[in-house]
Amino acid sequence: MMREINIEQQPEFIEKIITINRVAKVTKGGKKLHFSALVVVGDSKGRVGFAQDKANEVADAIRKALIRAKKNFFKVPMEGSTIPHEVIGEFGAAKVLLKPASEGTGVIAAGPVRALCEAAGIKDILTKSLKSNNPINVIKATMEGFKNLKSA
Repeated sequence: MMREINIEQQPEFIEKIITINRVAKVTKGGKKLHFSALVVVGDSKGRVGFAQDKANEVADAIRKALIRAKKNFFKVPMEGSTIPHEVIGEFGAAKVLLKPASEGTGVIAAGPVRALCEAAGIKDILTKSLKSNNPINVIKATMEGFKNLKSA
């Protein structure tokens, strides 16, 4: 008996790798190396998630982080192709300013903030990363900013 398999079961996700770090645990036998991957996943319709995971190999770390990021999805309130209002997200020492932009401006952001905005489907936004430039804290600060947004 043949079954028809529907390939389009899951919506297409945008997956972006932000950083891959080599981390070491020092034991009496020497250094034990692992890899840590920070990834962002979004469906470009306002849903986005991020995660960090570790493994012995780079590919395994990325795969584990992608699975975890898909479980941590979060809906970002949007108004057209931008955000409803200006907001500052803070996490640790990182501060991220997020400003709505007019149609056709594009994503004015760098590194981790750009990846989050593109994965969420935000097409027009102005951002400024203040204080820290640690990618993990910048992503968490951006997510805090998104969570503080109120929809119109």
